[in-house]
Amino acid sequence: MAGLNGPFRSPGSISYAHSTFIWRLLVLLTVLPLLLAVFAFLLQWRGGLDDPSSRWAVAEERGFLGMGDSPLSLGNSSPVAMSLLSTTVVDCAEILGGSSSPSFPYYRGWKFDLDAEPRPKICITSSTSAGLEQILPWLFYHKSIGVTAFFLFVEGKAAEPSVSEVLVSIPGVKVIYRDRELEEKQAKSRIWNETWLAGFFYKPCNYELFVKQSLNMEMAISIARDAGMEWIIHLDTDELVHPAGAQEYSLRRLLSDIPDNVDMVIFPNYESSIERDDIKDPFSEVSMFKKNYDHLPKDTYFSMYKEATRGNPNYFLTYGNGKSAARVQDHLRPNGAHRWHNYMKPPNEIKLEEAAVLHYTYTKFSDLTSRRDRCGCKPTKDDVKRCFMLEFDRNAFIIASTATEDEMLQWFHEHVVWTNKQLNLKLLKKGILTRINAPMAIIQSLKAAGIFTSAIASAQNKNSSVQATSVQSKTSGTITSVESRIFHRKVLQISETIEAAPPPLSPPGLHELDI
Repeated sequence: MAGLNGPFRSPGSISYAHSTFIWRLLVLLTVLPLLLAVFAFLLQWRGGLDDPSSRWAVAEERGFLGMGDSPLSLGNSSPVAMSLLSTTVVDCAEILGGSSSPSFPYYRGWKFDLDAEPRPKICITSSTSAGLEQILPWLFYHKSIGVTAFFLFVEGKAAEPSVSEVLVSIPGVKVIYRDRELEEKQAKSRIWNETWLAGFFYKPCNYELFVKQSLNMEMAISIARDAGMEWIIHLDTDELVHPAGAQEYSLRRLLSDIPDNVDMVIFPNYESSIERDDIKDPFSEVSMFKKNYDHLPKDTYFSMYKEATRGNPNYFLTYGNGKSAARVQDHLRPNGAHRWHNYMKPPNEIKLEEAAVLHYTYTKFSDLTSRRDRCGCKPTKDDVKRCFMLEFDRNAFIIASTATEDEMLQWFHEHVVWTNKQLNLKLLKKGILTRINAPMAIIQSLKAAGIFTSAIASAQNKNSSVQATSVQSKTSGTITSVESRIFHRKVLQISETIEAAPPPLSPPGLHELDI
């Protein structure tokens, strides 16, 4: 039989063979990694490996902009570094300064070459009086997510030479100064001959700002058409677009996916919820936001309404009706600061389900006094209605005008700062509050790469007197060109009854709950 005639192996020989196999396997597993390590060492020693990081500048004269001992580092006390920023505001040195650790160097060398960017071409228009410490992070953040051009109507601090000279030196930025010539031309605007904005005319403070924004938006439409823009957005410089829902974190990608028949896209706004009273750079320090009513289940919104308002007049401190982007097309017009419209047709609009505008409002304690200093109303309940459209703004103005510093800080803690961690956690779990870190990460990386200090240094290296003369002449020419289209255009046939422009509106309150 085959089994009986086969070779016989003793148990000892089988055990010996098994032990020999295991020993050889252990030797192989021990020696092989050592051989690979020696081989890798020899390759690196002979220069056979090309480490991409070795191509990044590490020497002092080639360091990342704004970092270490490079000339643009704001932490450097050298005469060169100090002279570059001698004409800028004091706050910029601390807020826009580069980091000392190369945590995210991939922005190094970015030139934001706008001519090479694919479509759609997106522009943002803004009316601002802010300084560089706010405008530069806002501007370069939006560049990084796909915005092509910026039309900035400046006054106050933003119109000072130390600020405006930096802004006009940035590719894709057009600066329009609010001077007497501009005001006279806008006084002849078509808007002044129509009724949809008439309810805001000849009133101070926030009403005046609302009218200025609408007039500037009208002019920006013509500038956008001349520049070949396809989308236009009106934003304040305390607002960031959060393009959630796109396949990549890109506003360009988000708008490129919008159907061709859509004229306007509405971004519900989220409101900042600060957790400290010593915020200096909101864009880099604030990550918690309160969601808009439009992005919450109705039951959740109303069931948590009282806890979310914390004794304030409304769910949001300020407005809750979002901002919008419009296609640049014939007969486009603004409809107040929050919406666009069309003289010839009702615009086809959609509301985005994930994307939002992040509104950084009352993020600093100094915001209380800054609003007080901008408005000349009396701190009474009746008179503040002339200046402010929203109840929280009115209350804040009265507190800032009548209370002591300690009383103001206590009020700020009770009404603005989210110090109750248990409540915060509860509202985060319910979805009322949310953490959004992408804008913070992008702006911190731009800062660490020296983008902001590089922009300042580039402007300061130019001849200030020549630059100022060039800017004024180019800006005046732009306004004159726009005027020929805005103010001398053919009158269109429109409906006799036009709805008033929507003002900043609070989110719905408990009294609006349908029972």
